[in-house]
Amino acid sequence: MVDYNLFTLPNGIRVVHKQVPSTQIVHCGFILDIGSRDEREDQLGIAHFWEHMAFKGTKKRKAFHILNKLDSVGGELNAYTTKEKICFYASALDKHMESAFELLEDITFESIFPEKQIENEKGVILEEMSLYHDSPEDAIQDEFDNVVFKDHPLGKNILGTPSSVRSFTRSDFQNFLKANLNTERVVFSCVGNVPLKKVERLAHKYFGAIPHYSAEKQRVDFKAYKPAHEIIRRNITQAQCAIGTTAYSLSDQKRLPFFMLMNVLGGPGMNSRLNLALREKYGFVYNIEAAYHPYSDTGLFAIFYGTEQKQVERSRRLIDKELKLLREKPLGTMQLHKAKEQLIGQLAMAEENNTSLMLMMGKTLLDLDKVDSLDHIFKKIRALDSRTLQEVAQEALAEERMSSLTFLPQD
Repeated sequence: MVDYNLFTLPNGIRVVHKQVPSTQIVHCGFILDIGSRDEREDQLGIAHFWEHMAFKGTKKRKAFHILNKLDSVGGELNAYTTKEKICFYASALDKHMESAFELLEDITFESIFPEKQIENEKGVILEEMSLYHDSPEDAIQDEFDNVVFKDHPLGKNILGTPSSVRSFTRSDFQNFLKANLNTERVVFSCVGNVPLKKVERLAHKYFGAIPHYSAEKQRVDFKAYKPAHEIIRRNITQAQCAIGTTAYSLSDQKRLPFFMLMNVLGGPGMNSRLNLALREKYGFVYNIEAAYHPYSDTGLFAIFYGTEQKQVERSRRLIDKELKLLREKPLGTMQLHKAKEQLIGQLAMAEENNTSLMLMMGKTLLDLDKVDSLDHIFKKIRALDSRTLQEVAQEALAEERMSSLTFLPQD
């Protein structure tokens, strides 16, 4: 059963809408199929920089007016950049929905990239880089991408480098958009207690006149994975560790069973195997998580944790033991049932967050050309069996495939 509405504007932009009762808030945003992996070597960080510059001036607004438009009525305006997506989104009372639509169109497609603001924002982004460097638990996640993906665009830091950020001019942003913007790879997503007819009217009014952009780009697939192991000394007091490998892509049929395995291994629940083994039983870590990031052509699996330097090796042995257990011992009937119910409950709770639901709808439509209903996803989860999960674990979590990155305190 399809529980969302979808229509396409003449310029190719798709609009996906879900009417949710019992809320006075509308959440909406543009999701563009452009990310840091689309940058050339001399453009590193420009996608993220563009996200910043969208708030710094358009053909009819200065930065203050952009920031004040929704803030003054209690709304929110935000954005983010990933390896494959840029998103500009807003939340506001439904009576201000039209303002949100108009403002999002303005910052997404009408930015003028003022030179003075570019120079100011360079300092802001360089400070953001410094914050990451001063936060080793964040830095290790970015630097582990480079360990796994090496010189491939997926291995580059989304923020870019200090030298690349300092070099950007207005023409660099204009050329990047010209080379990557395709309105047929843009989705506008909307969730709120508003009828479809209103969404259609406002979408045609504010988005219908956007030109049809048709840039054709070719992303370079990642294929040449080789396990690697790095140890770096840093001015820190606690060791930070990352273990992982490549994983399944967004379109791979094994993505869902692997996602369930990650939830069992190191998901958000306090009963995850890694949390029970390393925190609850031995007190080696305060936090440990297993992350899975699927991309259009590959994916990333990683385990992140911090611990005392003297416990690094013992913690690693406990993690290897849990990975081996998933490969060699299938989940029992009760374990499988509980794993399914836990994941179904987490997904149902996640859909209660309408901002997350809106973003998920847009990203899924871009990636898979459809948005599955929760009931459909639940059926697929309930159909999984222990043998499938074990086969996926044996393939994806093989010991010889693992890479590692460790930040150790300086001597």
